[in-house]
Amino acid sequence: MTNSPDPQGLEPSARDAAPLTSSPDVLDRDTYDAILEPRSANRLPLGDGTWHQLAKQYVWVQLISTGAAFLLGLAAALVVSLVWHQWWVWIPGGIFLVMMAWTLIITPRQARAYGYQLRHDDLVFRRGILWQRVVAVPYGRMQLVDITHGPLDRGFGIAQLKLVTAAASTGVVIPGLTQQAAENLRDTLVDVSETRRTGL
Repeated sequence: MTNSPDPQGLEPSARDAAPLTSSPDVLDRDTYDAILEPRSANRLPLGDGTWHQLAKQYVWVQLISTGAAFLLGLAAALVVSLVWHQWWVWIPGGIFLVMMAWTLIITPRQARAYGYQLRHDDLVFRRGILWQRVVAVPYGRMQLVDITHGPLDRGFGIAQLKLVTAAASTGVVIPGLTQQAAENLRDTLVDVSETRRTGL
């Protein structure tokens, strides 16, 4: 997590850029300590401010779901090849299994590349190691803040937060938040988006 300076005592223009405050102790509970960045000098910079990360349980959920898909694909390929003697199934099956194995390998590193930042006027979301993406969602443009989680997510106490805007390309889904962090962030974003829309 990258910490931002105290906005008190700053010039008015700097104070306007001060981050929105939520509950850092809630947002950063059971998360990673720092965002993992690409090694290239041409990577997108983190910049200033406090970056919050995903819950560590997110990695376990992804590993379990991907591992289950890997085992199902392997079992299906074995049944088709051994029972019906259709050996060609290992061509698409092999490609699928290699993709699942690669996903299992990179998931822990990939999860540490996710991060979000609450700034004065927008929420910034970043992800990716090889293909980086950074999206800034203005609070006043948010139309819906949605929390979803499946059975496996509930078992590990995590959820995903979806921010819907008028432009679909600027919508953001933040996965792997703890349930408490997702609810806290949802309430904060709803409150501040209403304030931005009414011009208060």
